[in-house]
Amino acid sequence: MSVAKRRGPRPASERLRRLLVMVPWVMERGEVPLAEVAARFQLTEAEVLADLERVAMCGLPPYEPGDLVDLFVDEGVVYAGIPRFFTRPLRLTTPEAFALLAAGRAALQLPGAEPGGPLDRALGKLEIALGGVGLDVEMARPPFADEIARAVDTRAELRLTYYSARSGATGERVVRPLTVFTDRGHWYVLADDVATGEERRLRIDRIEALEPTGGTFEGRPVVTPVTTGWFVEGGLPSVTLELAAEAGWIIERYPTSAVVDLGGGRQRVELPVSSEAWLARLLLRAGGTVRVVAPDDHCDLAARAAAQLVARYR
Repeated sequence: MSVAKRRGPRPASERLRRLLVMVPWVMERGEVPLAEVAARFQLTEAEVLADLERVAMCGLPPYEPGDLVDLFVDEGVVYAGIPRFFTRPLRLTTPEAFALLAAGRAALQLPGAEPGGPLDRALGKLEIALGGVGLDVEMARPPFADEIARAVDTRAELRLTYYSARSGATGERVVRPLTVFTDRGHWYVLADDVATGEERRLRIDRIEALEPTGGTFEGRPVVTPVTTGWFVEGGLPSVTLELAAEAGWIIERYPTSAVVDLGGGRQRVELPVSSEAWLARLLLRAGGTVRVVAPDDHCDLAARAAAQLVARYR
């Protein structure tokens, strides 16, 4: 299967999330064809190699051969063994063990995780070591989440009946689902819209019906949006916007927060911005459907940007 090349590196968060599922899966099998690993985790073979090279350099000081992850690729086959430090008991404090258990249980909810697999079994042992705490981490799955995840795996084209926050209306669209992910308590599918050819980020709980079209497609690598509060750790400034119903697409496309329903399809949101120029372009694109509420020095930004644009063409 050929995979379209995507521009730019994958974010570290995406690579780590896949490795948390990939490495236990490979270790349990011992040896797996590189092509099979790439197909299962929707990566190119070059991307799998790059990720596994980094895993092979992980271990514990003083980084002797037996203290590194036993992982290498030879003639198109991935070989994985159990590193020596995995055979020694971990000396964790109770809070560290509980945090590890909670993170592991959350990882098992991610698409691509294997129920009953090596990670699941290891977490069961950790629960026993903690006195049988029986921790359950539940991420409410909306209707159609499982069907869409299967469509991602099988490259099945779907016809959706979808409520669009941008238009405030329900309509049909044909999509090619690429990956399923969660963000701030909501489930999303990243998909290519067949009619427009554009990548869309669709909230699964807004899907009212779906059916396979019978068509299939070739997968491609995708950048899954960071699910831990986009850009929060980057310390970017934010603005408060009021969106008309026609500007609902901003919520679907950008990392908004603190969404408040103002009625009539209008919403107030906070949006992190990388620069004033970026925000100006967004306001021009939205026309009069977006108003800056705060900070004060950005409230007239749309008018200033429009005046500069007009002056440029005089």
